Amino acid sequence: MDISISETKNELGEKAAMHGAKYIREAIADKGYANIIVATGASQFEMLENLVKEPNIDWSVVTMFHLDEYVDLPETHPASFRKYLKERFEQQLPSPLKAAYYVNGEGNVEENLAELNAIIEDHPIDLCFAGIGENGHLAFNDPPANFDTEVPYLVVDLDEDCRKQQLGEGWFPNLEAVPAQAISMSIKQIMKSGVLIISVPDERKAQAVKNTVEQEVSNLFPASIMQNHDACYLYLDQPSASKLG
Repeated sequence: MDISISETKNELGEKAAMHGAKYIREAIADKGYANIIVATGASQFEMLENLVKEPNIDWSVVTMFHLDEYVDLPETHPASFRKYLKERFEQQLPSPLKAAYYVNGEGNVEENLAELNAIIEDHPIDLCFAGIGENGHLAFNDPPANFDTEVPYLVVDLDEDCRKQQLGEGWFPNLEAVPAQAISMSIKQIMKSGVLIISVPDERKAQAVKNTVEQEVSNLFPASIMQNHDACYLYLDQPSASKLG
């Protein structure tokens, strides 16, 4: 795991976006297209703001998947991750994507999952942008995370710490309004990505960062699994790195 520590979250976002853009260009140069995963949440604001401005990327040959979405939350809700990505990423690009496959937690969830799982099986992922939750989750795989399932996307229960984080970030008016379930990309599917670009700003993530980097790999610290990835790049700011030994 390669660790970069920036002075500010703006600098973190610039570095993470620049590094990720390099791998997108390389994938396109190598095979004519790129398949990427894009994450959401407050940790991705600065990275996405910079990524959409990166030059010399032919977005028309890029296919995007995203990590997770709440069950039974309409896309019109301020906390919808589909809404987030369309507004902060897809609609900000200089040209349309080849395809964008969003996680849909409404309607027949089993059918939505089956369709999405079949599609991603045919799209090996070159690059995954993601973050780490305050409870150490990767996507919505809260501890103890399922490290074994081969299913690309699955329905998960959200623990109280995870739901409190969503409340604290201002996405919901109260804890009762935070959904109890979500559809999440699985740990194994994330780990299949050729490269991981992980952006984690803010002091509230400091303990999770310490556990990710310094604990033994364990499903009690889900993001620690990234220690086993051959090309994982962890982007921190000074506050989020403050508890590292």
